[in-house]
Amino acid sequence: MRLIVDAQLPRRLARWLQARGHDVLHTLDLADGNRTPDQAITDLACREERIVVTKDADFVSSHLVSGRPPRLWLIATGNMGNADLLRLLERNIEAVEAALGSRRFVELNRDALVVHD
Repeated sequence: MRLIVDAQLPRRLARWLQARGHDVLHTLDLADGNRTPDQAITDLACREERIVVTKDADFVSSHLVSGRPPRLWLIATGNMGNADLLRLLERNIEAVEAALGSRRFVELNRDALVVHD
């Protein structure tokens, strides 16, 4: 998968996903770093066919209203330490990958993977 990880999520997550074989950018890799506007992230995701990985509900609103970004992975865990986040992902990554292989919007929360469409 081709992914772009938003600023609220750690670069460590991007590296972990890269180690799983995914093509991953983090906002820190972009010219404006974590100050990259949401619209620029969405434009990049559209142009490069990347899935936006975020905790930001603004991307959800934009996806639902305008279909931009076209593909979205919402991590809806609230405040969670990086080590706990990675443990949650380790338990759920295969289901997330499968869902993102055929769906446009998935949400991972502390208790479940929710496939929205």
